Amino acid sequence: MRTPPLKPLVRIRRIVLRFIFGALIIGALVVGGTAFRVWQVARVDDWTKADMAIVLGAAQYNGVPSDVLQARLEHALGLYQEGVVGYIATTGGRQPGDNFTEGQVGKLWLVKRGVPEDRVLQVGEGADTLGSLRAVASVAKERDLKTAVIVSDPWHSLRARTMAEDAGLHAWTSPTRSGPNVQTRETQWFYIKRETGALLYYRLMKAHAGVFDELKLPKIG
Repeated sequence: MRTPPLKPLVRIRRIVLRFIFGALIIGALVVGGTAFRVWQVARVDDWTKADMAIVLGAAQYNGVPSDVLQARLEHALGLYQEGVVGYIATTGGRQPGDNFTEGQVGKLWLVKRGVPEDRVLQVGEGADTLGSLRAVASVAKERDLKTAVIVSDPWHSLRARTMAEDAGLHAWTSPTRSGPNVQTRETQWFYIKRETGALLYYRLMKAHAGVFDELKLPKIG
């Protein structure tokens, strides 16, 4: 006995459901794969010699670097002292009402610890990672600096490296392993999720994902 043919509406419904199911599977694979890469690159600490280290900005308080920014500066200082880099670029603009830019505070901190002023490239522009890296790339081009070690928090490494390379730099990463952003598993998991979303947005739109930077850390303790 022959099976009666499916009605057109039933057939269309099955096609739509299969398409949705397939899209969900692909989406899950893309998100999961990106999260794995964020975690994987976060574990890389590459001390290969480069023209400069790029310290990505973080909060400062009237000329005093926050714990997050200080941890990054200390790491970059170590790279310079070990001869891994010849220059350190300090980045980050100023928030409304601030007397200093993040880049300016970073330079002051490094110079006080013995780095010659002409070896610190103060780039006090950019309100976000993308803007800062594009500004650094412009300064680097003027000085014929082509290679860079990105210094930030581990989970930020992949997105920052991707943006730096898109801006024309040959970049790798050496993240800080200290500071409040790397202290607890709760914090680490939060940042992996945030960076996964932000990186996917950047790859799709080639723009800064401001909505992810506005997310607040979960309360710890």
